[in-house]
Amino acid sequence: MIDPRRLRVLRAVADHRTVTAAASALYLTPSAVSQQLNALEKETGHVLLIRSGKGVTLTAAGEILLAHTHAMLAQLERAEAELAAYAGGAAGEVSVAAFATGIAEVVAPALGRLSENHPGIRVRVRDAEGDESLPLVLDGEADLAVAVEYRGAPGADDRRLSRVPLYAEPFDAVLRADHPLAGHERVELAGLDDSDWIGPYPGNPCHDMVLLACELAGFQPRLVHLSDDFRAVVALAGAGAGVALVPRSALRGMELRDTVVRPVSGPAATRRVFAAVRRGAETHPLIRPVLDALAHTAAGLSTD
Repeated sequence: MIDPRRLRVLRAVADHRTVTAAASALYLTPSAVSQQLNALEKETGHVLLIRSGKGVTLTAAGEILLAHTHAMLAQLERAEAELAAYAGGAAGEVSVAAFATGIAEVVAPALGRLSENHPGIRVRVRDAEGDESLPLVLDGEADLAVAVEYRGAPGADDRRLSRVPLYAEPFDAVLRADHPLAGHERVELAGLDDSDWIGPYPGNPCHDMVLLACELAGFQPRLVHLSDDFRAVVALAGAGAGVALVPRSALRGMELRDTVVRPVSGPAATRRVFAAVRRGAETHPLIRPVLDALAHTAAGLSTD
């Protein structure tokens, strides 16, 4: 008989690629993780992992078991959801990990709707960048993520997660008011190929989107200044330090001193935002109302 707790350990190691990182995510010691994996190999009668100085990789047998693990853990989530529904499930806490603009755009407004329609549901919000929230959900540290599409993100067909699309928004060009292109109604990115650029740090999903938009325009941006705070990015653009692409919602309500904002002509970067939960948990009586409130709020958003 395979212990399902050990399957969770296997999936964590597959996600994080090292025993140490998996142990940290599971709040276990590395030795405890190794013991669980050794016991799992004895239970299955197969070598599941190849260990090296760079980390661990799954064997063919490990990949087979991992595929069944995704299905089994999703079924356990569904079982918990049905039991919670049977018990009433009208009260409890849901933890949500979301990036700052996502909190402002959909999470915070959704809380008001939830407090009216589902007063027994308490939502605990955690600020996490778009690429940080999905691992928090997969590791069980959050129930729900509001995340963005990014290079390397789990796809819509990922068997570990269920996703609900929320909204998409373009990136606008932010220029100093006296920039030669500031008087144009729309900006061609190719016209900014010789400019210094201001953008997020590598690893931030928006960093990849800016690079991709510039690549489609035929150049690689010269990123001179780096900040994950869009207020700082806009301030630097206003000071003449460079040009930037910023998600439209991040500019809403921001003081745009000495700067102009212009839409981009041609192919432009687009930030696609979605909610995600562990597969099987989407019907949980505490989580489903939160997903519905987020979707309802997102449906009323305007990207103008």
